Amino acid sequence: MIVMKSIRRCQHIITVFLSVFIIGTVILVLRINREAPFYMSHSENYELGMVYDRNGDVLFDGLGKGEYPDNHFIDVGNLIGDDKGQMENTLVAKNIDKLNNYSFSAGIVREGGKAAIYTTLDHSANRAVYNAYMGAKGCAVAYNYKTGEILVCTSLPNIDPTKGYGNIGNMESGTLISKAMYGTVPGSTQKVSTVISAMEIMGKEKLFSKKYSCQGFYINGTDGKIDCHNSYGHGEQNIQQAVENSCNPFFAQLVEDEDMSLEKIKDMYTKLGYAVSDGENDAEMKYIDINGIECERASTTLTDSADFSTQWGCIGQGETLASPVQLMMWQSAVANGTGKMTMPYLIERVTDVYGDETESSETNYSEQLFSSETAETVKQILLTNGENHYAYSIPGYNVAIKSGTAQVKDGAEENALLVGFVNDTANPIAFCVVLENKYSTPAVAENIVTTMLNNLCSN
Repeated sequence: MIVMKSIRRCQHIITVFLSVFIIGTVILVLRINREAPFYMSHSENYELGMVYDRNGDVLFDGLGKGEYPDNHFIDVGNLIGDDKGQMENTLVAKNIDKLNNYSFSAGIVREGGKAAIYTTLDHSANRAVYNAYMGAKGCAVAYNYKTGEILVCTSLPNIDPTKGYGNIGNMESGTLISKAMYGTVPGSTQKVSTVISAMEIMGKEKLFSKKYSCQGFYINGTDGKIDCHNSYGHGEQNIQQAVENSCNPFFAQLVEDEDMSLEKIKDMYTKLGYAVSDGENDAEMKYIDINGIECERASTTLTDSADFSTQWGCIGQGETLASPVQLMMWQSAVANGTGKMTMPYLIERVTDVYGDETESSETNYSEQLFSSETAETVKQILLTNGENHYAYSIPGYNVAIKSGTAQVKDGAEENALLVGFVNDTANPIAFCVVLENKYSTPAVAENIVTTMLNNLCSN
C-alpha cells in the first residue's frame, strides 16, 4: 500500500515536471519566433523589405536591387531614412524590425520575402513641393485632418540615401533630419494659440468686445517696447482685425488685459501641449510619437503677463518653439470643429515575410483641448483672413490660414510660415509650411502651399 502511494506520488511529480517543461518549451518557441526578426535586424546577416508610398511607389528598397532615377528619394530621404545608422529618427530606423524578410520557421527569404511598410505619403506630391522650394531651405508638412494620414513631409536640405554618406562632413546643417519634427520659432502663427486661449478664458462675446489701439508700437506695464511690423500702426482694432493685420501691439495688450490672468494662459498653453516655463510639465509630454518617430512638443516661458519676454512669447518669438507638425495638428482641432486634434500617422499597414498583413492604422484623436464653440469661432476668424488676404495668392481653395514671420539668428534672418487648412470635406488638408531666410530666395510660401494643394486635392 505504501509502495503504491509512493509510485502515484512519483507519477504526479513527473507529470507536473513534464507539463512545466512542455509549457516552457512552447513559450520559448513562441518568444523566439516573435523576437527573432528583431535580433536579425540588428545582425550583419539580414535582408530588409520595402517601404512604399500610398500609390505603390518605392520609398526605400531594403534589397537595394531596384533601379531608380537620380535623386529619386531626395524629397523624403531624411524622413524615411535607411539602415545605415546615420539617421536615427526616421521611419526605417524606428521600424526596422517590421521590414525583416526573416521568420524563425522559414529563415531568411532573400528573393520572395514580402515584408513591407505601406505609408500614407504621396511621393509625387512630396517631390512637387520639394521642387517648389527652388533650392531654398525649410520644410512642409500636410495631412488629412479627418483621418490623420500624413501626405506630405519634406525637409530641405535633404539627401538621397542611396548616394551614400561619403561627404557627410560637408553636408549642410539639417540635412539628416526632418525639420518638420523639430521645434522652430513659430512667429505670428503662435497667435492662433493665443486666440484659442483668449476664447477659452474670456468667451466669445467679451473677446470680440475688446479693442486696443496700435500706434506702431506698445509700451507695456514693465516699460518694454513691443514693435509692430507696420511702423505707422493699425489704429483701433478688434480681434478679427488684429489677426488679419497680425498686429503685435494688440496681442501684447490682450495678454496684459486684466481678464487674461497669466495662470489661465499657462493652463491653456499646457492643455494645448506646450511645456510651459522651463519644463514644468515637460516630463509627461516631451515628444509626440508618430510611428516611433519622435516629434518635439512645443515649449515656451511665461513669467509675467506685463513682461516683454512673456508677451513676445505669446506673439511667437522669444523662447517659444513649436514643431511644424504640431502647428498643423492644432489646425485639425479647429478644422474639425471639435477642439480635439487628429493624431498623425505615417504607416498605413505592414506586411510580414509571407505578405500577410500584421498591422494596420486607425484614426485617433487627442483629448479635448478646447470647446467646440472656440473651434468654430477661431475657424471663422481664419477663414475670413483667408478670404480677405489669400484668395489671389492661393487661388481655387477656401483656406483658413495664418501667416508668421519668425526672426532667427538674433534677427539676422527671417523665416516665413503659413499654417492653415482647406475648408472642404472632399479635401480635408491641414498644413504648415516653413520657408527659411525668405529674402534670400525667389521661392514664396504661398506658392509652396498652392503647389502642395494642387497635387493633393481632387478637383
